[in-house]
Amino acid sequence: MWSAHHRKTAVLGWLVFVVLATVIGGATGTVTASDEEMGVGDSGRAAEILKDAGIDEPAGELVLVGARTADGWRDAAADLSQALDATGEVRGLKAPLPSEDGKDALLRFEIKGASDEAVDRVQPVLDAVAKARADGEARGISVYQFGDASSEKELSDLLADDLKKAEFTAVPLALGILLIAFGAVVAALLPVGLALTACVAAFGLLSLASHQLHLFETTYSVMFLMGLAVGVDYCLFYLRRERDERAAGRDAETALRIAAATSGRAVLVSGLTVMVAMAGMFLSGLLLFKGFAVATILVVCVAMLGSVTVLPALLAWLGDRIDAGRIPFLNRRAKKGAHASGGLAGKVLRPVLARPKFFAVGATVLLLALAAPALGMKTEQLGLEKQFGSDAPLSVAYQEITDEFPGGPAPARVVVEADDIGAQPVRDALDALTRKAGDGAELTVHEAAGVAEIAVPLPGTGTDAEAKKALHELRDDTVPAAFDGLDVEAYVGGDLASSEDFGDQLGKGIVPVFAFITAVTFLLMLFSFRSVVIAVTSIALNLLSVGAAYGVMTAVFQHGWGAELIGSEKVGAVENWMPLFVLVVLFGLSMDYHVFVVSRIRESRDRGMDNRSAIHEGIMRTAGAVTGAAVIMVAVFAVFGTLSMQDMQQMGVGLGVAVLLDATVVRMILLPSLMTLLGERNWHTPRYLRWLPKTAHEDAEPTARPHASNTPVQSVR
Repeated sequence: MWSAHHRKTAVLGWLVFVVLATVIGGATGTVTASDEEMGVGDSGRAAEILKDAGIDEPAGELVLVGARTADGWRDAAADLSQALDATGEVRGLKAPLPSEDGKDALLRFEIKGASDEAVDRVQPVLDAVAKARADGEARGISVYQFGDASSEKELSDLLADDLKKAEFTAVPLALGILLIAFGAVVAALLPVGLALTACVAAFGLLSLASHQLHLFETTYSVMFLMGLAVGVDYCLFYLRRERDERAAGRDAETALRIAAATSGRAVLVSGLTVMVAMAGMFLSGLLLFKGFAVATILVVCVAMLGSVTVLPALLAWLGDRIDAGRIPFLNRRAKKGAHASGGLAGKVLRPVLARPKFFAVGATVLLLALAAPALGMKTEQLGLEKQFGSDAPLSVAYQEITDEFPGGPAPARVVVEADDIGAQPVRDALDALTRKAGDGAELTVHEAAGVAEIAVPLPGTGTDAEAKKALHELRDDTVPAAFDGLDVEAYVGGDLASSEDFGDQLGKGIVPVFAFITAVTFLLMLFSFRSVVIAVTSIALNLLSVGAAYGVMTAVFQHGWGAELIGSEKVGAVENWMPLFVLVVLFGLSMDYHVFVVSRIRESRDRGMDNRSAIHEGIMRTAGAVTGAAVIMVAVFAVFGTLSMQDMQQMGVGLGVAVLLDATVVRMILLPSLMTLLGERNWHTPRYLRWLPKTAHEDAEPTARPHASNTPVQSVR
């Protein structure tokens, strides 16, 4: 109410905060995490040794030149080599390496300068290769390029395009849904505007935070996804309650007080639950998840604070002008939805409350059936060739190079550190290991740094079962045996080793993260509702939603069932960080609906209604808001499901399906049927918990009646 009574201060204060956060964040810039920082396990240790020794792994590039006949590539390869030299950005260009059938040759070189600057320097090389490709088409010459700098540039450009696409698609989509829900332009613009300003401010704050905790490239996409969905939802809950109270005859101030005491409180509880759940990602031990945690906590915190400060100020200032810009047809529908006891919701709810056992079992079986494919879920760190899609030029190039020169694009790297790397026993061991690794293995010794590294080609595609078997054999048997008895440290790194170590760390981290978020969710729900039953059922319902999301993700992306319907394809696995991320995010987001719905049920229960009537009243009164919020959130997630990157698609589909199921099957069927079966046990507070403070859920005194006068209700809890 302070915000409502100090409108100008609240609004200007919010705008100053957003501008300052944006300007300061933009001035300081964003620090992204290096590959060494992202590493864990033996591969992370190998990267650290090279970094500490001042050894910068150069950005290597491979170009395959193919012809229809043996040696037909020679002239094209010679011309391309000259063109590459002429760019001034290439070093270490080696003589063409012919394939076994002699119809293809591989050009190998590095980009000049530091590896972290290679992305900015690779464009002339890409242009030279593109020209060679265009010139060779008429002569039956094919040219393919894949490497560290070229793939990183493609990834950066694609991420930028995808984020721009998401921004320009998700925002108008959310605005259109709100126009249908409210039937008025101002009422629709308010949540979107507040969510966008919250995202902008959070972007600035995240840039500041990145100087202490370096970020992954997709962190800003995740922040925008969460910020827009949560920001709009929080405002929608608040605004919908205020409009409902005005429609019921309350005066402006009373309606605002009731909205603050009910929906505002639900926003605070759900927002805090999301933030604390996100904090669980710090227990994963992975920098990627720590960045996600900071980003989501910041944007949820800013959105939550905005919805309970500047939003009441704007509502108090606008008054009846909140309905300005009415769209006649849509406005009539919006009013009807506000007053109706819930058209579709009522039709669904009546049989559910009449036969709760049947519907509880049916909904549970449906969710478990959707979750079933998750039992066979496989996870891996999807390589760039899988991220872009099999038809993408980069993926085609990777496959062509791998087919002709197995292990070329992604060799394992054995890093050895010793006090005297030049000692004869150590050099003999290095030479012997290089010979044993076979053709294509390369030994590089940095005597001044006391470090050596061996590039070991892996069989197969570099990520399949054959390559994984070879990697484990190299790590567990070959390398330990080669340096047995020598005073050296030897670790195996490389892309596949990094993926395996990342997956192992995820397996170790998921248990403490899961334990943390379930415990926190339980305690927060227990504190809010003073009911062990409500707290336990909250966790159980969330787990069912998460399980169903896992099952759908596995079916679509691992098995390819229906993947073409969303413009995706089967990749044989789920991105290895996705299950943990979806688990944490959904545990947080599900609280939006759960707290909002259960609070309204408890509010009716505290007015003296019996359990069944309170459930009916609470579900009916929240059906419109929950439906609108879910549609917006699903729409935003669906936008990410249509982006180019495979991990963005998986995130969008997983979260979208889970929210859709959560708002329909769980909230409209499973929750009311389960609460009906549990009866008065829902609201029982055990003797040992009666010390918990009682939090009121009522909007007003039980005897208060809606009225049309301007006299405010004096007693508002």
